[in-house]
Amino acid sequence: MAKVAFLGLGVMGYPMAGHLKTKGGHELTVYNRTAEKSAKWVAQFGGTAATTPVEAAEGQDFVFSCVGNDDDLRAVTTGPDGAFAAMKKGAIFIDNTTASAEVARELGAAAAAGGFGFIDAPVSGGQAGAENGVLTVMCGGDEATFDKARPVIDAYARMVGLMGPTGAGQLTKMINQICIAGLVQGLAEGIHFGKKAGLDIEKVVEVISKGAAGSWQMENRHKTMNAGKYDFGFAVDWMRKDLGICLAEAERNGAKLPATALVDQFYKDVQQMGGKRWDTSSLLARLER
Repeated sequence: MAKVAFLGLGVMGYPMAGHLKTKGGHELTVYNRTAEKSAKWVAQFGGTAATTPVEAAEGQDFVFSCVGNDDDLRAVTTGPDGAFAAMKKGAIFIDNTTASAEVARELGAAAAAGGFGFIDAPVSGGQAGAENGVLTVMCGGDEATFDKARPVIDAYARMVGLMGPTGAGQLTKMINQICIAGLVQGLAEGIHFGKKAGLDIEKVVEVISKGAAGSWQMENRHKTMNAGKYDFGFAVDWMRKDLGICLAEAERNGAKLPATALVDQFYKDVQQMGGKRWDTSSLLARLER
């Protein structure tokens, strides 16, 4: 059992922190910008609620964060009342936010200067993966720090991998989102085409999902897409944030992402249709409008 803090109790962080308490058996202190969410979590799982990130981090062995973006991450780490001011020597900060590789390197350097470890550890698997404790976690950092953190991360993960130095976890998550964007657009076009051709989509997917066209998206999203229901997963607003990070990094490293840039604009169209909180499979709605 370790002393653990978790900063950010959104749709991902809330169940992840729960697994650290129930499955991991750790002593948990939680912080959320909205105090009512912290109180609700403590009522459900036990533990302690803190009023600031610095209070939550005081004396902890591991501090996790899962917040919205780079600015939110800086606010809970190096900002006023940020957790980094209270991190003890030898502790480890594990960030599950999907953020830029740039901010990961920035915070990794700040952690090293403070005498504690830092792992950028974005996750994949969505809300269902978080609730079921089966997320894929892509980590960046040094191997010794990773080896200490992994047994704790395992509480909410099915797969945990060290991808390279600080920032490599975020870069790997970018590849994940790039691949998903293309897959969902292809699936949306396939279903749209099939409907226009008068085919039974269920029969089509039953066959093609067992061949080279098969994917997680096809297996898990084709039914709801075919029914025109888009409230079952990762929101369009969040995907556009992630694709923006990918495209900005591509500008820096010279990668060419023409399909990703195009799908990002398709998601912008979905936002303008009122689908900001629809799940990412709503690319089909754009084709059917």
